[in-house]
Amino acid sequence: MKIVDITTERLSVSLAKPFKTALRTVTEAENVVVYVTCDDGTVGIGGAPPTHVITGDSLESIDYAIMQVIRPAILGLAIEQLEKIESMMDRVLIHNTSAKAAVDIALWDCLGKRTNMPLYQLLGGYTNKLETDFTVSVNKTDEMIADARSLIGKGFDTLKIKVGSSTMEEDIDRVSGIRKAVGKSVKLRIDVNQGWSVKEAVAAIKRMEALGLDIELVEQPVPAWDLEGMKQVADRVRTPIMADESVFSPRDATRLLAMRGCDMINIKLMKAGGIAKAEKINTLAEVYGVECMVGCMIESKISVTAACHFAASKKNITRCDFDAPMMFASEPVSGGVRFKGNQIFLPDDPGLGIQNIFINERN
Repeated sequence: MKIVDITTERLSVSLAKPFKTALRTVTEAENVVVYVTCDDGTVGIGGAPPTHVITGDSLESIDYAIMQVIRPAILGLAIEQLEKIESMMDRVLIHNTSAKAAVDIALWDCLGKRTNMPLYQLLGGYTNKLETDFTVSVNKTDEMIADARSLIGKGFDTLKIKVGSSTMEEDIDRVSGIRKAVGKSVKLRIDVNQGWSVKEAVAAIKRMEALGLDIELVEQPVPAWDLEGMKQVADRVRTPIMADESVFSPRDATRLLAMRGCDMINIKLMKAGGIAKAEKINTLAEVYGVECMVGCMIESKISVTAACHFAASKKNITRCDFDAPMMFASEPVSGGVRFKGNQIFLPDDPGLGIQNIFINERN
């Protein structure tokens, strides 16, 4: 099947509640939706959000990269030549990982439809069900405790706690308060989003260990560029350290894994540039005996569904963070993965399994 057209649209969905981290506050999930049309009429769907503070991409840059750079470079190529297409995208455009991910997802959707297989089966087929955590965003301590209790009542048994936007002492107080509120049976993950220095990270994590807060993992405690700092933290504490913003590419993963700078890696399609490179990161991590999580930005169910298919296909992916669509005030996408509490069920339809998208703004 040859690519005969690529088009884009904009999709915007309000969040039920503002999402706050050490890096930003989000009130609306904005996405570029991409459609790849093949010569037999098959249409693949992909999508990407602008995450300026992490990937550097904006709505305008994603749309421009797809329509003005990637589109003319890959029109006429056969989707079965996925390796060639990926190589071409990298040749004509550096960085712009979200734009590349959106197109990559649409291509995989086409391939799934071509083979009449759900994407998770095409990619490896390890399982058809996942469990996700849910994120408690940064707010005053009382509000975070209330949010945590509410999520436990909705069936979530693993919470990701956002910290790093205030003092280390305040962060520890928040985590301690949440642990007391939810009890010992709930898993707590801490996501610092690069908010601590190396000394702060070591001190904070050791303090939480001494308090018996039983933290499952700490994600990206120090700035993304500081790989030596990540290693220093990982070497000095008992709690597992997960890399997120430090790992965009397979090359990043190779550097950090070779220096034993982390205990786990959080793979995101928008950082990696799509499923093809995400697979390489996971394979590298598996070779080093390092388990992976697959997470998401504040993105639509289109690209989250793609990330779920990828996560479900691999044995080495042992944790998931796919709560973004459950934060929306409404759901404009039908089909794809189905959420029930902390459970995620993969569709049996070919490709992503996306059925309809109710677009509220057109280019």
